Amino acid sequence: MAKRDYYEVLGLQKDASKDDIKKAYRKLAIQYHPDKNPGNKEAEEKFKEATEAYEILSDDQKKSAYDQFGFAGVEGMGGPSNAQDFASAFHGFEDIFGDFSGIFDTFFGGGRRSSGGGAGGVRQGANLRYDIEIPFKDAVFGTKVEIQYTRNEACAACKGTGAANGAGRKMCPTCSGTGQVRRSQGFFSVSTPCPTCGGEGYVIEQPCKECGGSGIQKKRQKIMVTIPAGVENGKRVVIPKQGDAGPNGGPPGDLYVFIRVKPHEYFERDGMDLYCAVPISITQAALGTELFVTTLEDKKIKVKIPSGVQNGKMLRIKNEGVPAGGRRGDMYIKLIVQIPTKLSKRGKELLEELSQTEGEVNSPKHISLSELSRN
Repeated sequence: MAKRDYYEVLGLQKDASKDDIKKAYRKLAIQYHPDKNPGNKEAEEKFKEATEAYEILSDDQKKSAYDQFGFAGVEGMGGPSNAQDFASAFHGFEDIFGDFSGIFDTFFGGGRRSSGGGAGGVRQGANLRYDIEIPFKDAVFGTKVEIQYTRNEACAACKGTGAANGAGRKMCPTCSGTGQVRRSQGFFSVSTPCPTCGGEGYVIEQPCKECGGSGIQKKRQKIMVTIPAGVENGKRVVIPKQGDAGPNGGPPGDLYVFIRVKPHEYFERDGMDLYCAVPISITQAALGTELFVTTLEDKKIKVKIPSGVQNGKMLRIKNEGVPAGGRRGDMYIKLIVQIPTKLSKRGKELLEELSQTEGEVNSPKHISLSELSRN
């Protein structure tokens, strides 16, 4: 089933305030809370759908990306897909809903625990986003762009473990490896990250001196990004394994390169077709002619202008458009008949003579709309 617009899910308009977003989510979360709807799969899905919408719209960066690019703008930016992500989205509502950890375990099969056997097991690193702006011509024909950005890489000294060579790590004595501690608040039991281990479930006895026990180091790197021919404004290029390194030596996430295309001075694009406008004189329009028109590739192509052509006429030039998928679109030329603003004395005489010869009248008849639309 297609995903619904996040604003639609929460019943809001795009200009909704943060407080409006919070209130709308709170209302839906109470309505569809699993404790109120035991065994109701539809309510469970609505609960998760509302939470995903809130997680995106309550974050200024993610909301801005979603408003500009839709779902493509927030894909890979850490939207809630597991218990840990949903738990962070619910921060601030624990006093209403009680112990979320049990609910998340029901939804996702164990919350933060992973294949490593504890809360701090191996996990994939975060995906990263990079925005670039490229010229119109490069978007049409493709190019390569060098980008620089900072990412988390696994510490070379400890190979991402955070422990010095030969040292190990032990179960956190405070949370017994769960990464969570619970406290009672009225009728509710609230889980929070363990203050001793920071939610990892273990403590390192001898932290690595290079990374301070984090297992990661910030590194600046350069990579070449291949922009495919025919890429459109707002599209993205995914570069696998160039995101942040995962915790505890986990695999890296991906890098998402989002593309903005600069407008061209003379050309516009519609799918695989290119459009431009070319001026012609009234005599060229009346008599017909041959023009040499410059394409986006800076080629000169001969274009035959038929006699009697009207202002705004579109001429199609095959296979001079956008290349993509082994074929190429067309180029359309709009003819703009330009009326001279200044005439020589001789020019005026010739036009007056033409007017008399052609029998021009001062009381023209209306042009039918059907005929106008054909032109």
